[in-house]
Amino acid sequence: MRSIRPLAALAAALLLAACGSTGTTGSGALTWWHNGTSDPLKSLWQSVADGYHAAHPDVTVTVDPIQNEQFQTKVPLALQSDSPPGLYQQWGGGQEASQIKSGKVLDLTSSVSGWIGQLGQAAAGWQVDGKQYGVPYDQHVVGFWYRKDLFAQAGISAPPATMADFGAAIDKLRAAGVTPVAIGSKDRWPDAFYWDYFAVRECATDVLKQSVKTLKLDDPCWLKAGQDLAALLAKNPFQQGFLGTPAQQGAGSSAGMVANGQAAMELQGDWEPGTMASLTEDKDFAGKLGWFPFPTVEGGAGDPGVTLGGGDGFSCTTAAPPACPDFLKYIASTDVQTKLAAAGIGLPVNPDAASALKDPTLKAVFDYSRKATYVQTYFDVAMPTAVGQALNDAIANFMAGKGTPAGIVQSVGQAATGDR
Repeated sequence: MRSIRPLAALAAALLLAACGSTGTTGSGALTWWHNGTSDPLKSLWQSVADGYHAAHPDVTVTVDPIQNEQFQTKVPLALQSDSPPGLYQQWGGGQEASQIKSGKVLDLTSSVSGWIGQLGQAAAGWQVDGKQYGVPYDQHVVGFWYRKDLFAQAGISAPPATMADFGAAIDKLRAAGVTPVAIGSKDRWPDAFYWDYFAVRECATDVLKQSVKTLKLDDPCWLKAGQDLAALLAKNPFQQGFLGTPAQQGAGSSAGMVANGQAAMELQGDWEPGTMASLTEDKDFAGKLGWFPFPTVEGGAGDPGVTLGGGDGFSCTTAAPPACPDFLKYIASTDVQTKLAAAGIGLPVNPDAASALKDPTLKAVFDYSRKATYVQTYFDVAMPTAVGQALNDAIANFMAGKGTPAGIVQSVGQAATGDR
């Protein structure tokens, strides 16, 4: 993990940034729920809260870090109660749309209209029916992290641009005695990246948008996505025993395998180098990493400029004091965004903070994300929670040899109608 400045200096810098925050704040206590239970994010968020309070003494921000597994169940219950937190972490998409039905999520449209545009299309994931219900603080892009040294060992001179190239790379790596791709299928969620990306490459952008909205995967492109995944599995790209391999826990995880040179590639988010850093004793491993977008599929109707990703953000509730939207503006400021980027938290949503991305490969990922013609939010997030979970389960089962491409498609319709 890249180092950040001492917290005392960080707090001082954030105080100066908070002084520049403008807009109606009002007095009150803001309770802030997030899932940053470990450093650097835990300490950074506390410094953000302290800096804002120092600049706005009439606003007290109480930070409440919550483990992610608890977070996913605690938030829905809180939104059904009479005492939800004023501010809570939000991933947008269908999950957000489901939560809005509680009547407790604040419509931010008018209060953020003067500055939300600077975040570009990253903010679109927190819109429902044209209204802004949340603000992202970082963005994520999924692609292939690869070992440049292992590619060279196998005689691969350039990252694969097409699935045909990708298949050829798998063959060359196998011939060189290298495991081509690592995956942490024990945790199941990494499996979805493959089906999701094949869908993005097979389906036109309008189809992606309409199908997520209607929860009807009628276009043949959705079936093709599963067929493409079946063809990839037939090439045996993954490590032996991949169904029992965790994604990020320990040196034997899929992230650890790439970090330690035991596999050449892994399809993961931009956060992965930070995860790998704690799983290897090789202090120079980052210099051996490269990145490339998911290859195109021959004959696919998908726009090659579309990428798969998501982000993290926050939503205010109706229980929040008037300062809540202004606090979100502060989090999106260049100063706070720069600290987040320097800490390796994720890709900044504020483009003025990109200079804090010191790693050239990560900077290239950021540039790629800014040029994307459309960012398809992970389908399990874009769709309502129950539907997204059913889809992920179907994909994971398919990866384990159970089910069919048609069954993956049918899982969405069945979950949407309650017929499972």
